[in-house]
Amino acid sequence: MANKKVIAVFGATGAQGGSVARAILESKKFAVKALTRDVTQPNALALRDLGAEVVKGDLNDETSVEAALKGAYGAFLVTNFWDDLSTEKEVCQGKMVAQVAKRLGLKHVVYSGLENVKRLTGGKLQVPHFDGKGEVEEYFWSTGVPMTSVRVAAYFENFLTAWKPAKAPDGDYYTLVLPMGDVPMYGISVADTGAAVSSIFNSPEEFIGKAVGLSAEALTVQQYADVLSKCLGKDIRDAKITPEAYKKLGFPVAEEVANMCLFYQMKPDRDVKLTHRLNPKVKSFSQFVSENKGAFKGL
Repeated sequence: MANKKVIAVFGATGAQGGSVARAILESKKFAVKALTRDVTQPNALALRDLGAEVVKGDLNDETSVEAALKGAYGAFLVTNFWDDLSTEKEVCQGKMVAQVAKRLGLKHVVYSGLENVKRLTGGKLQVPHFDGKGEVEEYFWSTGVPMTSVRVAAYFENFLTAWKPAKAPDGDYYTLVLPMGDVPMYGISVADTGAAVSSIFNSPEEFIGKAVGLSAEALTVQQYADVLSKCLGKDIRDAKITPEAYKKLGFPVAEEVANMCLFYQMKPDRDVKLTHRLNPKVKSFSQFVSENKGAFKGL
């Protein structure tokens, strides 16, 4: 490990950070310093077994971040809006890492960013879990830290939880309730993001100063439903719900998801071809569902 450049990975025990840490370890080009709030949890121990140095790193504690980034060549940063449901806190965390990275002279930061929808739409749409990341992205560019932003498409994993097919009230079939109309929605398995990020670290001259949209493919809601129907042997259809009707569903983030889908209908830049170059093994939605059939057992 001593002669390899070190990449510090924030959120290394989470879905995206974990995928990145494992992919970098697998590529054997860099050493990994895995940052987590709890170094004793199973995911942290598993990374240590794979060869990572596991250290305590808390995005709410600048001293621990500075200590973790000292001597590192680069870092992968992912912040989690859903931890506190606070854009303000997420922006605060991201800016603090940018300041520390600038101070310590990191050579390459890959930030898991997204667009600032509020700014791009002149305030017409607000998507808090995008907007904060967009603000941090803009701040990074302004500091001059050598940075690549990866904007990850909707996770296929959402179809196992929040977007799982729902039983139709009026018949023996299921629906996908997503207000996308007939516009294709980009998607990717979070597990496939790591290899793409690892490739970006391997080619700094190509990617520093750029935003890269990651996506395995783009399907309409009906096409997602068709894949699920075929793989699961169930009748699954697009519910054809409008964003307005979706907002009235009344669960806590209904308006945010509807606004996100309205933004997705504006076709933000996600590069399927480049994603396949960065990770040749990236899974299609069909492969993803086949591998996760067990999660749909309850249907």
